[in-house]
Amino acid sequence: MIPLTVKEIVDSVNGKLLYGLPDFKVNGVSIDSRAVSPGDLFIPLRGKNDGHAYIADAIRGGASGFLIESRVVRKDKFSAPGGTLFTIEVEDGLRALQAIAVHHRKKLSAKVIGVTGSTGKTTTKDMLSCILSRKMQVISTAKNHNNEIGVPLTILRAGQSTSALIIEMAMRGLGQIKELAEIAVPDIGVVTNIGQAHIELLGCEETIARAKSELIEAIPPDGVVVLNADDIWTPNIIESTRAKIFTYGITNGDVRGSEIEIDELGRAFFRLTIGNYLGHVVRLAVPGRHNVYNALAATAVAIKMGIRVDDIRIALAECRPSAMRMEVFSTDDNVLILNDAYNANPTSMHAALSTLMDVETKGRRIAVLGDMLELGRISSEAHMQIGEVVASLGVNILIAVGKESQLIAESAVRAGMSTKAVITCPDSDTAAKLLKQLAMHGDVVLVKASRGIGLEAVVEALVKT
Repeated sequence: MIPLTVKEIVDSVNGKLLYGLPDFKVNGVSIDSRAVSPGDLFIPLRGKNDGHAYIADAIRGGASGFLIESRVVRKDKFSAPGGTLFTIEVEDGLRALQAIAVHHRKKLSAKVIGVTGSTGKTTTKDMLSCILSRKMQVISTAKNHNNEIGVPLTILRAGQSTSALIIEMAMRGLGQIKELAEIAVPDIGVVTNIGQAHIELLGCEETIARAKSELIEAIPPDGVVVLNADDIWTPNIIESTRAKIFTYGITNGDVRGSEIEIDELGRAFFRLTIGNYLGHVVRLAVPGRHNVYNALAATAVAIKMGIRVDDIRIALAECRPSAMRMEVFSTDDNVLILNDAYNANPTSMHAALSTLMDVETKGRRIAVLGDMLELGRISSEAHMQIGEVVASLGVNILIAVGKESQLIAESAVRAGMSTKAVITCPDSDTAAKLLKQLAMHGDVVLVKASRGIGLEAVVEALVKT
């Protein structure tokens, strides 16, 4: 973070300095009293707990000062004497956090890249970070910091030496990406694809496309928009931008991947084509044929950032995914696990199942599949379609976890899968105990569901000795 004076903070949040020195400089911002670093500004937010209850803990942790909302009646009880402590009164803690991030963004010289999409945005962000980090000082979204709280915190992690700031942007409704873009002010915008994630909240893919287009609308005329040329919604999205357009894809695009092959662990390698230049073969470290698209999206941005193809190729060969996003590892019993338990929708579920089938094994292929959430009116149909996919691909054993996933199991049986090969479980703990007994030497296990199902418990059970 670029140090900010107390006066700068007061002015940016339209606040009132209740106590302290206006010239004192803040070197960091924290919303978690347990993670405060010495000299931080602590911002109490309202959620399941009220952050004001943790101000004293933050001060003991080394915070130099804190914000306090106007609604708090006894503000004086939070004031601490002496030293460099300060207190700033604001109307709303979250809005104040965002306002500080907007002010801080104006001071940055970094190129800001916004990434959104129905699937693949985290992996694309990770791949792009791996590529750019070879030549630049990069800050990118950590964990799930892709919302109205996480995006400001990501911006505030950047410093004067940061040359690239990669911000993942999620949404749960119209107007949310627009709000995030107004905070981040991206120079480059990436939309990976338009699918059925969040359809429960937005109703249809057309509305989802409109929501994702909010990022594209925010890119200035001298900026760059990177779009998936193979996505059917791209022609609609293009109409939303005044910026330069750069596309990628397998069938079409300025950047293309051809001659795609899969190795024994399900990892793709392909030949990279940029315009008319047929380049080197690129090998991915992460399994999944679908990750070719994510790699191409990251490559397209990197090219526009001036990165050489050789550096892109090397970085992609070394880049590992974020936790629970197609992580691959073996247990002590030589069971290969494909841990993709972070999230799920129909598109990503189908892709993960295809990856399971691409992995070479002398054992069985076991799919542990949980509910896909936020699908609304299409939920039943979507789960039944996944059951048909499981049966058609020839998965050896299906373990369906959760209420909606019972439809996956029933559909798989109707599509011809043996009832002996299909097991239903009410929750992840039950599935974990079952799989611990069921998995054998040489098996490959895919674990996939929406985050709310908690299928990481299944993975933990397998790796626990």
